[in-house]
Amino acid sequence: MDDKAESRESRDRGDGAARARVNPKSPRQALTPEPAPAPPRSQRVRNPLVVALNALISLVMIAIIAGAGVLYWGKGEFDRPGPLAAEKTLMIPPKSGLQAIADTLEREGVIDDRYVFVGGVALYRRSGELKAGEYAFAPGLSMREVMDLLVSGKSILHQITIPEGLTSRQIVDRIKADTTLVGEIDALPAEGSLLPETYSFTRGTTRAQIVEQMKAAHDKALAAIWKTRDTTLPIRDERQFVTLASIVEKETGKADERPRVAAVFVNRLKKGMRLQSDPTIIYGIVGGQGTLGRSITRADIEAETPYNTYRFAGLPPGPIANPGRAALEAVAQPSETDDLYFVADGTGGHVFASTLAAHNRNVAKWRAVEKARAAAGASTVDQRDPDAVDGGADDGEPVGEAAPDAAGATEGDPLDLRDGQPPRNPDAPVLPTPKPAG
Repeated sequence: MDDKAESRESRDRGDGAARARVNPKSPRQALTPEPAPAPPRSQRVRNPLVVALNALISLVMIAIIAGAGVLYWGKGEFDRPGPLAAEKTLMIPPKSGLQAIADTLEREGVIDDRYVFVGGVALYRRSGELKAGEYAFAPGLSMREVMDLLVSGKSILHQITIPEGLTSRQIVDRIKADTTLVGEIDALPAEGSLLPETYSFTRGTTRAQIVEQMKAAHDKALAAIWKTRDTTLPIRDERQFVTLASIVEKETGKADERPRVAAVFVNRLKKGMRLQSDPTIIYGIVGGQGTLGRSITRADIEAETPYNTYRFAGLPPGPIANPGRAALEAVAQPSETDDLYFVADGTGGHVFASTLAAHNRNVAKWRAVEKARAAAGASTVDQRDPDAVDGGADDGEPVGEAAPDAAGATEGDPLDLRDGQPPRNPDAPVLPTPKPAG
């Protein structure tokens, strides 16, 4: 049986070979070897699923190669210098999305392809970190640098400088005039509650925020300086401390004079003398307006206001301005002097005296200087008119007393009690009653 099967298989192979053999048509063809038959095709290759999978893999590879090329090109675009030729200031509004920011940057010429910018920011996963604000874009910033700037939030800082000695109303007027700030100020801050300094802020900061910043700075400075004060000061509390500092602030703009001016007022408080400060007269008349707009007259000096330290002994009921750090420090540590008087020297400073006689000589010089300045047309706004106080009770600026009259009485000297004790401001510190002169 097996032999017969093998015989048939042999014949089949022979028949197949015979069928495949081609009779040569020429001797040359007979000598040419026959080509080997092609190997049979794999059944797996002909499977449609395999074909589709191979095609898909090919497409993915092509996409990867193309994507890598696009990324390489995009990175180059993202990192290369931008089109901006000169610095440009640009406001990025709050709640702006990535696409809106990209549109703005392209429209303003900061970048030249918003799609590359959006793709780059998304690739670095910074889409939610871009911050609103006013930015200064330097020339040639790359898109990466633009992204980093917006992520940092380093907006342009604006500044507002508040000089020392302004009233709260004057400070609020300055804040309202700054157009980089927004919003309203609901209530006028208390006098003496703001610290005059330079404050930095970004566009869009509210005016109320600046006021709160000034209050916080004042409270911090006051707390620190109050701890360093001379414990012998005739000052009851922090409010009186700020009140005296505000008077010192208004009396002199020279930093080196403030401790000595403070010493004059401290010495007078300790002796029960009236402070006789011209700025307190002005505040009692015009309040937060801050200025009379004219010279001080005899009627002003005699005006009955609680702030008139020519009529009331002790401190006024509250601050007359917002003092700066230097004035607060001057009151905390006044100079160690016996001075009781000072008067302007005509050059922006003051001359000091510990006796009335020396002070009267200084007052005479001041009168001559002021009359000469007035004749030359110099401004006397918020200053005393020398002619208005000649022969009066309280010559001198700001704590000057008159020279003795013909009868020898010193009308303006608060220590001369022959005409009775001057009325006391109810908010003034309680001090020992001075002994009558002589």
